[in-house]
Amino acid sequence: MRAQRGKEQMEQKRYRNRFQSFEKSLASLEEARTRDLTDTFVISGTVQKFCLTFDISWKVMKDIVVGYHKIESFASGSPRETLRISAQLGLISGDIWIRMLLERNELTHDYDGSLEKEAAKRIVDWYLPVFEKFRDTAAVYLDKMDQDVLL
Repeated sequence: MRAQRGKEQMEQKRYRNRFQSFEKSLASLEEARTRDLTDTFVISGTVQKFCLTFDISWKVMKDIVVGYHKIESFASGSPRETLRISAQLGLISGDIWIRMLLERNELTHDYDGSLEKEAAKRIVDWYLPVFEKFRDTAAVYLDKMDQDVLL
């Protein structure tokens, strides 16, 4: 029993650290709202920060799925699978998150930067509010998980 509690506390610390990384990345991405989205350096930075924020966010979702909902049976734990399960659990609205995944994948292979300008606008207008809503939702789950570990 004591060993199990220690393991849960370590996992909870890892979940909390990942969530804090997500919050920091999101805060940095939010700066794009006040920056000149015609500047190529700002556009490139916004796109890179979006990709990082997305990658951390789906891992936070996976932490909640496994740590709170105790679902460990999903096949690969890939982003798409994690998004699917998270939508089923009501953590997110799946449609926009799938669009974000597709956009992240496209941007990863945009070697000449031809997609970045349009993507930066979508990131600020559409995706930032989605990340912010998830931040609030995830915080509630992590607080509940903290309470469960303390009991």
